[in-house]
Amino acid sequence: MGDRLLARRVLETEAAAILALVDRLDERFDCAVQLLRQCKGRVILTGMGKSGIICRKIAATLSSTGTPAFFLHPAEAIHGDLGVITSDDVVIALSYSGETDELLRLLETIRRLGAKLIAITGGLKSTLAQAADVALDCGVAEEACPMNLVPTASTTAQLAIGDALAMTLLVDKGFKEEDFASLHPGGKLGKRLMRVEALMHAGDKCPRVEASTRMRDVIYEMSRKGLGMTCVVEPSTNGAPALLGIITDGDLRRHMEGTADILAMKAADVMTRNPVTLAPSTLAAQALNIMEQRKITSIVVADGDRPKRVMGVLHLHDLWRMELF
Repeated sequence: MGDRLLARRVLETEAAAILALVDRLDERFDCAVQLLRQCKGRVILTGMGKSGIICRKIAATLSSTGTPAFFLHPAEAIHGDLGVITSDDVVIALSYSGETDELLRLLETIRRLGAKLIAITGGLKSTLAQAADVALDCGVAEEACPMNLVPTASTTAQLAIGDALAMTLLVDKGFKEEDFASLHPGGKLGKRLMRVEALMHAGDKCPRVEASTRMRDVIYEMSRKGLGMTCVVEPSTNGAPALLGIITDGDLRRHMEGTADILAMKAADVMTRNPVTLAPSTLAAQALNIMEQRKITSIVVADGDRPKRVMGVLHLHDLWRMELF
């Protein structure tokens, strides 16, 4: 029970440290966001020790949400790496005390180069804060460490401020799911954010017949392509064919039950007009949701409005194989 009590106190202390930041959001935060929004270069995060680790996480979050950023180790910087900083950059320096020697040795060069400086610190009267264009307060009442020594609540507060900056920039820049997808092609997250144009059956793999095609040939096309359906199109000499409708296995069964000789019919007699379609830029996760809700196994990927142009066909099995969830 004692272990859990201590763990609970750690979590409560760190949660309180983050909540205390809310009332400190003022015009300084707005100024920091403006500096980052107007940055023509890159955002450079720098800090020593635990603060340096937080810098790496903030840089990764910014980069993954459309703001180019990287970590510069302050000790390496003073041994040659300062050359990466330009006048178009914004430097975000993290130091709880604001008196970290390695950071203070960078200040003269940052100022000489003309880069902007944002400090995230618990010491608003510190040397770092006074030298910065904007200083954001990450001060905490106490660390979560029982000895009040190990950086815990303070680094959590630094990370929270970094996330607040990144998310505010994300919204300001109009960063969308599609943008996020292009920056996350790998792993399960990348799969969920993949666009259907990368998964669809296109070209010769896309089942297509014309409105005048005899049903014998329609059935052959459906069987040959193996997607349980075919698009009915109007050929075009300029770009993709126009979508007129679709014929599915279900359409075949319904017409066979009510028609004596379905083979004498044409595709236009059997097709379902105005089928559900997806835009090529639709995310795989969204496509899966739509197909499962509508209980359909294949869906046309089409571009344009009227007429819609057939780009390909997406099958439910293609999404299941990706193991999106």
